[in-house]
Amino acid sequence: MSDIIFVKGLLVHARHGVMDHEAQVGQRFVIDLELFIDLSESSRTDKLADTVSYSSVVATATAAFKDTNYYLLERAAGAVADAILATFERVSAIQVTVHKPHAPIPAIFDDVGVIITRSRS
Repeated sequence: MSDIIFVKGLLVHARHGVMDHEAQVGQRFVIDLELFIDLSESSRTDKLADTVSYSSVVATATAAFKDTNYYLLERAAGAVADAILATFERVSAIQVTVHKPHAPIPAIFDDVGVIITRSRS
């Protein structure tokens, strides 16, 4: 059984991209997280110690995403997944979605981004 803790629409300003202006000026990204975790104990005990703190998850994801500049969203999303799995033992898997609403694409589009899923080996 796997329950889910989620964070939707986390806004982060970062400098990811292959174009020079993306690295210099940066832009807004939107991150969605789904953490697969057994919540049976915390649903019985009502204790934060039996789950993971949303605040800590957001802080970890934000730091992993913006502390290094990457060319590819794939790598930036992977850094977030790696950091969450390394920090929170209770999380068995994670899905990270990164939206790049202002991607320098010569087209009209609603959304562009990546979705990656990682789990413990």
